[in-house]
Amino acid sequence: MPDLDEPGIRVRRSGGWLGRWQALRGNGVLGINARNRSYVMRWNPRSKYPLVDDKLTTKRLALEAGLAVPELYGAVRYQGELAHLDRLLAGPDSFVIKPAHGSGGDGVLVITDRRRGLFVKGDGRALTLRDIEYFVSNILSGVHSLGGIPDAAMIEYRVRPSRLFDAISYRGVPDIRLLIFRGIPVMAMVRLPTRASDGKANLHQGAVGVGIDLATGITGHGVVRDHVIDEHPDFGTPLVGHAIPDWEALLATGARCADLTGLGYCGVDLVLDEERGPMMLEVNARPGLAIQIANQSGLMTRLRRIEAMREVPADIAERIALARG
Repeated sequence: MPDLDEPGIRVRRSGGWLGRWQALRGNGVLGINARNRSYVMRWNPRSKYPLVDDKLTTKRLALEAGLAVPELYGAVRYQGELAHLDRLLAGPDSFVIKPAHGSGGDGVLVITDRRRGLFVKGDGRALTLRDIEYFVSNILSGVHSLGGIPDAAMIEYRVRPSRLFDAISYRGVPDIRLLIFRGIPVMAMVRLPTRASDGKANLHQGAVGVGIDLATGITGHGVVRDHVIDEHPDFGTPLVGHAIPDWEALLATGARCADLTGLGYCGVDLVLDEERGPMMLEVNARPGLAIQIANQSGLMTRLRRIEAMREVPADIAERIALARG
């Protein structure tokens, strides 16, 4: 029963495998094998994967659909283009560099300022142009890509997170994960950077996952490395009771992303910029399952209810109403 051991999907081991299995099934928790077999493979056509596995392609689709995304300043696709990297970086003082085919939040470099010809990171450390060339060269070599394939590096707008997150996020940019099934949001969480995660919204590196009530957009309890918490580990500030701004707009963006990619089961990652509002970051055809732990609720009941629907409304507002009902 290996599907019960995905990071973030853990229960007490007392009672052996049978007791563990019954505890999970009783709480409606979806395991990774069941996810792959019943949802990813069944509802996601393989022909649609390239639309989301390449972030440049996803960004183009979103722009064509009129969705807000972080502005793309440029892209580097070949090692020979590194000779002109200084021109691509000559614009804004702050930016983000990330792989087009990256996964798990790896290979992301955030520059917040420039000082005397150097590029300054959020933690105050300064990098030279040569340092950034080396970083981008690794991206192109596929160090951070799915399957280690040659990749492209994206240079884009650095999101300034909503002030809502000032007291519950360490340095980085929190993101909101929506799980979408048949175009209907079924579960949500916000991932909050911590000191342990080095300012990244990556649960496997120690970020906090906080469940969000779909009906209200209000945060609940948090989870960090499988432990339920009520306060941010770095600040001691409460995680419960924060109302996410523009909640209905975020839900609608998630539903629209499912439509434009043609995926029946997907995760949509969004951010809230202080000035520009909701923006779509990426779409994932194989979303992880730790969102269940963040919400202290299994997915199976919600998924089966939607799966049993003979038809799903074409109108996004109707789908959002179903999600919040």
